[in-house]
Amino acid sequence: MATVSAVHSPTSPSTSLSPAMTFLLAAACGLIAANLYYAQPLIGLISASLGLTPSAAGLIVTLTQVGYGLGLLLIVPLGDLFENRRLILVITGLGTLAVIAAGFAETPLQFLVAALFIGIGSVAVQIIVPFAAHMVAEEHRGATVGNVMSGLMVGIMLARPASSFIAEFLPWHMVFFISAGVLVILMLVLARTLPDQVPKSGLGYGALLASMGRLVVTTPILRRRALYQACLFGAFSLFWTTTPLLLSGPEFGLSQGQIALFALAGAAGAVAAPIAGRLADRGWSYWASRAAMSSVAVAFLITHIAPTGSVLALALLTFAAILLDFGVTTNLVLGQRAIFVLGPEYRSRLNGLYMATFFAGGAFGSAIGGYLYAAGGWWAASTFGIALPLAALAYSLTEGRTKD
Repeated sequence: MATVSAVHSPTSPSTSLSPAMTFLLAAACGLIAANLYYAQPLIGLISASLGLTPSAAGLIVTLTQVGYGLGLLLIVPLGDLFENRRLILVITGLGTLAVIAAGFAETPLQFLVAALFIGIGSVAVQIIVPFAAHMVAEEHRGATVGNVMSGLMVGIMLARPASSFIAEFLPWHMVFFISAGVLVILMLVLARTLPDQVPKSGLGYGALLASMGRLVVTTPILRRRALYQACLFGAFSLFWTTTPLLLSGPEFGLSQGQIALFALAGAAGAVAAPIAGRLADRGWSYWASRAAMSSVAVAFLITHIAPTGSVLALALLTFAAILLDFGVTTNLVLGQRAIFVLGPEYRSRLNGLYMATFFAGGAFGSAIGGYLYAAGGWWAASTFGIALPLAALAYSLTEGRTKD
């Protein structure tokens, strides 16, 4: 990393980021975002160890999501107010302390409070992404965002199998202690390597938050892109909430280790991020967005080709996971590229609003997916999964052809 130029000097748009800086920012996003998902496959172990009742065990995931949502709305906009490098380090440091607290937790309350702050600290990734966009010229912004987002998506997809693997050999607490050690090393590298990025908004914090409502009202591309991604991320969350239930059920009968391998396959969809960024830079967002929406719908459809429980059905489900992740990641990057060109002075606020909107869609998809699966199995859940990207596709037909 010593070869990265402009250390601790103000950023100015360059042609492109060096490979070292691109890798660092992508890795940072993946390692930080992974903390949102480490606990999900460990809910049973954690709740039994701490004495959480089965009905309250879901709070482990819920409070992490609540913290992340609060951070998107209340902390990410600070990227338009404070120097970005220092802000990234402070928020990552907060997340690291929360991860350590989770590892040391001995009561349900201690762990749940830590989970809330893990969510808040994880929003550092959504300051890093616009930070990266600041550092390059507009014609390369999509490729840069795509490269960085590929790291984030890999982190999201690998977090669950990684924590499952560690917990199979070590106490669950070690998942959080190992993550904290990695985050400390990451912060040392970021502190030495990242250049300064000073925003020029000139607003106070209250005015900054008030301006977000005006941005929603006056920025139609933000509303449109956020709703597109809310539908697709809702389908994504529904899929990854219900497929473990399907695979562990009597039809497939897979073990937790085999389900973890299935989740690894989905990480292949992360290759879509840099591809999507380059498509956006070439002005192909219009058609690429519709292809992404269609691929998510097709992903659910192909799971019904073969009889449930057969080898072919498992193969198609694995391919569906890759195709779905590919489509969701593509649309995510296209949306960020579209809003990042609107103006550097409110880029962090736009990103916070964009992410918060589709994150709410993901929470809805996860909740309704679990309910539908319990009521009608995979047929009911997947039918709604198909409906979500089709709704986005139908809405996209009202959009005029623009260079976004």
